[in-house]
Amino acid sequence: MKKIIIFGYNNLSYEAISRLDQKSHEVLIVETDALLLKSAVEKGYKTKKLDFRSDDELKSIGIGQSIDIIFCFLLEDSKNVFLTLSARAIDKNLDIIACASSAQSAEKLISAGANKIIDPYQICGQKIYELIKKPDITNIIDHTVFGRDDLHIAEIIIPIGSYLENTYSSHLALNDQYNLVLIGIVDKELGDNLHFAIGEKDHKLDAGDIIVVLGPSREITAFKQEVSNV
Repeated sequence: MKKIIIFGYNNLSYEAISRLDQKSHEVLIVETDALLLKSAVEKGYKTKKLDFRSDDELKSIGIGQSIDIIFCFLLEDSKNVFLTLSARAIDKNLDIIACASSAQSAEKLISAGANKIIDPYQICGQKIYELIKKPDITNIIDHTVFGRDDLHIAEIIIPIGSYLENTYSSHLALNDQYNLVLIGIVDKELGDNLHFAIGEKDHKLDAGDIIVVLGPSREITAFKQEVSNV
């Protein structure tokens, strides 16, 4: 059973927790806000209130000993950077997944020792769960496709008037132009399900459809700007 600590109780952490297999993951929520802790307890989650700035308190909850993964989901990027630095200093092998609200913060978190960076505005709880459930897949992509760790999964909505309207998913040359990998398409004509790019049919792209891609934040930003250039 994997032991996970989630620092910060908010919408992002709640979505991640709710999708975890409780039989294979033991989750502890660390929070300093008493009302948030009460809310987590009422939902049946195991909680702990402590000062994440103290190495001794981090060690007291198993970091450096029994913890496999931590999520740094604190609301301030500076706190996530501090927490990442502290946890990495305690445990060189710990898997650290942190959220960042900007490319600059993402770079700081990578430098501090985070294994994965999550943009809370680009990734949903289901994809967070997939990062835990299928680490081998993401590791292979990291090392063989990009050779870097600042990867994001982004959902890009096609606006009205975009050059992608009335084109097909098979025509997206993301690897060549942007160093991105196409994960799949949410074809609104077929509903809200994600249709994976590998092994499924070609999709005609329309305004409102969603393209799901994997890649470095700068490449995602460049692609989003072009898609939105109407």
